[in-house]
Amino acid sequence: MHVAELGDLSAPPVLLLHGFPELWFSWRHQMAALAANGYRAIAPDLRGFGDTDVPADPLAYTLFHIIGDLIGLLDQLELSRVFVVGHDWGAYMAWHLCLFRPDRVRALVNIGIPYSPRSPSVKPIDNFFKLLGDGFYICQFQEPGRAEASFARYEVPTVLKKFFSIKLDNLSAPPGMEIIDHLEEPPSLEWISEDELQYFAEKIQKNGFTGPLNYYRNLDKNWELMAPWQGAKIQVPTKFILVTKEVGYKTYGMEMTVKGGRMKEVVPNLDVVSVEGYHFIQQEKAEEVTSEILSYFSSQI
Repeated sequence: MHVAELGDLSAPPVLLLHGFPELWFSWRHQMAALAANGYRAIAPDLRGFGDTDVPADPLAYTLFHIIGDLIGLLDQLELSRVFVVGHDWGAYMAWHLCLFRPDRVRALVNIGIPYSPRSPSVKPIDNFFKLLGDGFYICQFQEPGRAEASFARYEVPTVLKKFFSIKLDNLSAPPGMEIIDHLEEPPSLEWISEDELQYFAEKIQKNGFTGPLNYYRNLDKNWELMAPWQGAKIQVPTKFILVTKEVGYKTYGMEMTVKGGRMKEVVPNLDVVSVEGYHFIQQEKAEEVTSEILSYFSSQI
């Protein structure tokens, strides 16, 4: 596992978990600010990403594997408890880290992806196909090799710019079109330099997209594995940053899940704040997101 660190080794540790298609580098702004404010920032490349190992077996990417990696990292660093920040897949894993091992988490700030109670009877992929069809990006990611083949028609920096610039509420392609072809490529992005984009591209190009895509291909397996936790609540103190222009904010019920109180039922120790912006908010609105992280963690010390 590749791990980036910044800050005094004796300072309160903060574990930062990235999403797709990202790296530890997604937290570069937060790491600098955390270190400057008396924290130890720890940002791994998750399994399958960047300079961390990329297992060949698609079933090696369940949430049990990823949470196991994180607990192993904390043990290796001899850290009994940490603050945690998650975004996208990192948020999904952070929710479950808190659910499985609340003894290892002091407090959580999760960004963009709310915690939803597990359906007792409907597998997530069946539900996605039923409600959103084959054009939905997660549905297209299920077949091994399909997304990889469509991505390969573009240079890696182009693939990244297409995802990094997502401004669609409904992330679905028209019938007969691949999602990567549907996404537009902007000439540039205000919040990322060409050098930063190239860093992402070089690291991702090294091992390709299959490892990261395997996270999506284990959603049904994760649903099966989570059966014993049906109805379980996350008791860790949590701040959730609701991103107002997030993919699915209205279309997929994200706004109602959070503001309607459904998430509060399963995350009772919850604070919610809203930040205006798009999916990659910790980079787009770095100062605002960092301020929310620092204010919450300082209140939990």
